[in-house]
Amino acid sequence: MAEYKSDIEIARGAKKQPIQAIGEKIGIPSEHLLPYGHDKAKVSAEFIKSVKGNKDGKLILVTAINPTPAGEGKTTTTVGLGDGLNRIGKKAVVCIREASLGPNFGVKGGAAGGGYAQVVPMEDMNLHFTGDFHAITTAHNLLSALIDNHIYWGNELGIDIRRVAWRRVMDMNDRALRQIIVSLGGVANGFPREAGFDITVASEVMAILCLATDLKDLEKRLGDIIVAYRRDKSPVYARDLKADGAMAVLLKDAIQPNLVQTLENNPAFVHGGPFANIAHGCNSVVATTTALKLADYVVTEAGFGADLGAEKFFDIKCRKAGLKPAAAVIVATVRAMKMNGGVKKEDLGQENIEAVKKGCANLGRHIENVKQFGVPAVVAINHFVSDTDAEIQAMKEFVAAQGAEAILCKHWAQGSAGIEELAHKVVEIAESGASQFSPLYPDDMPLFEKINTIVKRIYRGDEAIADKAIRDQLHQWEQAGYGNLPVCMAKTQYSFSTDPNLRGAPTGHTVPVREVRLAAGAGFVVIICGEVMTMPGLPSKPSSEKIFLNDQGQIEGLF
Repeated sequence: MAEYKSDIEIARGAKKQPIQAIGEKIGIPSEHLLPYGHDKAKVSAEFIKSVKGNKDGKLILVTAINPTPAGEGKTTTTVGLGDGLNRIGKKAVVCIREASLGPNFGVKGGAAGGGYAQVVPMEDMNLHFTGDFHAITTAHNLLSALIDNHIYWGNELGIDIRRVAWRRVMDMNDRALRQIIVSLGGVANGFPREAGFDITVASEVMAILCLATDLKDLEKRLGDIIVAYRRDKSPVYARDLKADGAMAVLLKDAIQPNLVQTLENNPAFVHGGPFANIAHGCNSVVATTTALKLADYVVTEAGFGADLGAEKFFDIKCRKAGLKPAAAVIVATVRAMKMNGGVKKEDLGQENIEAVKKGCANLGRHIENVKQFGVPAVVAINHFVSDTDAEIQAMKEFVAAQGAEAILCKHWAQGSAGIEELAHKVVEIAESGASQFSPLYPDDMPLFEKINTIVKRIYRGDEAIADKAIRDQLHQWEQAGYGNLPVCMAKTQYSFSTDPNLRGAPTGHTVPVREVRLAAGAGFVVIICGEVMTMPGLPSKPSSEKIFLNDQGQIEGLF
């Protein structure tokens, strides 16, 4: 079998252009680029404001089937499609999320695409990049410090220390910090209470940064964060602690989108990275809306499978930012179909057409779901060398029977040349004006009904179940004026149900709602279903064990 270079070897061999040349391609003058080295830059707020009157390009969403350990390659396809559209003469920009350090050193590895469809500098993007996540972590923890400090100095706001809702964050997987006791050590250190850490990407500050339209909107949303409740259950906001101004100061650079490039020197915005199963899992509104003013086509991705990622992209991000996607690409692989069809990971290299056909039920469900939003979909079969012609044909026939088209894509091995057919198809769909996008539910639908709508129409479950305390809580929020917010479903990404082992296209399951959280600043209600971790742990053999500097001072093992 042919020897393939690793992603990091390919990235290291990239012939990058200076970031000013990349900005020039989409009309950003060099004085409006704030460079971080030679190959990364932030785009100035002044420039973003100046292009607001420009006509919008076409927005293309890349989503996928439920993720499997076989890997689907959603980011790789997003980057490949951006390059493919540029290759066929369209002015296209890629918009993706920044990578979290937690998964990098844990299980998942990097998040900058793969093979010959990558965004570079890959090492920087998967490590500290331009410091956005550090700024978000700091702003979040400043608020945490201000809460405990306020309680220490007499608690004028009457915060009930049993009802502090604001946890601390760090950008690392550390299960030991999930539940902690703070302020131990006597009178000088405050009042002991239970607390805990989430991972930075689960922070409401991250979600806010990614949904805010500008600095002013950012500051207002930060002020709207509910940090705690008093004994009478009335909320205490971040603005009550006068935290919003200082937090906005810490985030003034972080809200500006980062411009980098693909291996083929096409522009890419990489900005923000909210958790996809606890938050809305999309890159920033600022990056997406700015890219739409500068390009004919903007290719962006949503987190995990279409049941979580696409649903939140449509129901939260598009609803709030007034975006109208022209087409959706659903990424699937033969290997993942086989896995959904019951094949073990170690047996994926063997041809198994029956398993492919059986596993296609998962893909079929996602096609139906995307169409429910009025957005036309095309399937991208991300090619692996072990795929056989008969397996690929079985997938194509299945998708055709669903009234859509599946196109084989070889961008991982061939870059833009391997994805030209998909690029042409996306242009055809987008130019046809077939998209009739609308969210799944109206703003004024009651919160629990919104949950049930998603459970029935997207997950194909019988109903959502929640005990009286949760229903009462939702009702109280409706009374307080939060009933028109969208719901953000937090559940396992591996299944349409809340059971990660239930693959394929299950029906008839119930979806238990374990907890609800009001993210008043971000502007959604988080609905926690089943077991969802807001602070992941590291596996028994973390990826960090294989990451080191070689004799040339280059990073090895990052991906």
